[in-house]
Amino acid sequence: MKFKTTLVLLAVGLGLLAIVLYFDSRGAKAKSAEEKTNMLIDVAAADVRKAALVRGGETLAFERDEAGAWRLTAPFQAAADEAEVNGLVGALSSLRIERVVEKEAKDPAAYEIPKTEVSLWLKGREEPVRLLVGMENPLDQALFAQRAGDPRLVLLPSTLKTTLDKKVFDFRQKDVFRFTASDVKEIRVKTRTVAWQAGREDAGWFFKDPAAALAAKGKMDSLLDSLSGLRAKAFVAEDKTAASLKEFGLDKPGYEVALSLPAAGREIVFSLHKEGESSYATTSQSTKVITFEGTLLADLDRKVDELRERKVADFYSWDADRVVLKRGGVEIAAAREKAADAEKWVLDGPAKEEADRTRIEDFLRRIEGLEAASFIDAPGPLAPYGLEPGAEIRIRTKDYQGLEKETVLLVGNEDAAKKEVVVKSPGLGYLFRVDAAFLQNWPKSARDWKAAPAKPEEGPGDKK
Repeated sequence: MKFKTTLVLLAVGLGLLAIVLYFDSRGAKAKSAEEKTNMLIDVAAADVRKAALVRGGETLAFERDEAGAWRLTAPFQAAADEAEVNGLVGALSSLRIERVVEKEAKDPAAYEIPKTEVSLWLKGREEPVRLLVGMENPLDQALFAQRAGDPRLVLLPSTLKTTLDKKVFDFRQKDVFRFTASDVKEIRVKTRTVAWQAGREDAGWFFKDPAAALAAKGKMDSLLDSLSGLRAKAFVAEDKTAASLKEFGLDKPGYEVALSLPAAGREIVFSLHKEGESSYATTSQSTKVITFEGTLLADLDRKVDELRERKVADFYSWDADRVVLKRGGVEIAAAREKAADAEKWVLDGPAKEEADRTRIEDFLRRIEGLEAASFIDAPGPLAPYGLEPGAEIRIRTKDYQGLEKETVLLVGNEDAAKKEVVVKSPGLGYLFRVDAAFLQNWPKSARDWKAAPAKPEEGPGDKK
């Protein structure tokens, strides 16, 4: 009996479940049908191949190229801003009706339809989807509209007006001078106040003229990014001519930047000029003349000394696993050792005495942070600077990939009055003058780096 009861209850449960699923399915279908009814246009944005807006006698048109990128095709040919055009197409391809005003529109012209006409050409279709947009509803700024072939007169969300009112400039690609910054191997800059040349090498950027010196990589990369991403505030000439170059001061520009891109087999020359509050630019690879804003011209006016790498040593103190100091015939060396999950520094020598980790790592951080107060270019003989032989710092590092590198610095004379000391990196042909404060942490002997003996544990009888 119990078994039969269970079967009956199971059958009843399955029946109820079937009824619920049936009505859920019907409800979902009804909801889907209602949502479709509430959509004036509902197509896949990715299927739109062409789009056009006709408003006030002006036609604004876009078309995808073979790669799928948008181009402006009217009122003239130009590269388009992908994000802006995709935003427009996305908004137009999924239009929800706010309210149906008339099921059968009697006089669309009374609502200024068509004040704006929108056409979307879809992949695989000959005829476009056409939207006719009229005036604003004075009550809530919604837009009166009608889809071609649909008798209804409807209201569309007021937010659509912002999209439809955008200017041609809004849809244009603004960074028209783009290039791949990593492809640049040489930079030449000439302004009214500075002139320099630098090349990219394995270790970074090096100035070739007027000084042979390491350049600050971050500043050089930032300059290239600014040039590559230079954005138009306005286009003042679509096809530059001798007359337009003269008009905007670019026939004799105040700034010239030449970029060599050997991999691409080309050189790009930027011509830039400032007149009053306006800055103008063009390049040898572009027909456009633009106005722009930003700090680019101020960056180009920087002296070479402002762009030089001021860091004396390029390493991370936390990667260091060995340090050797030589000064006045005294050599002190320590290495970092790992045991299980702990690590410690030990002094060189048969006893392998533990070193004071805090003192060593503080010294390494000071060396890592050393920056030049000034430079000595073409120093000649090193003896007058106390660098033959001078003191020596050797720091070995090992990064997370296990790659080892040794940083070597020679330390020379100290200027007690200026509290500066001369330092040389053997790979560079010039010297640094740096703050001498790090010398205060230089140990006089290995004992200065020796760890303090551990304090004995207190016994019960030691407590008072």
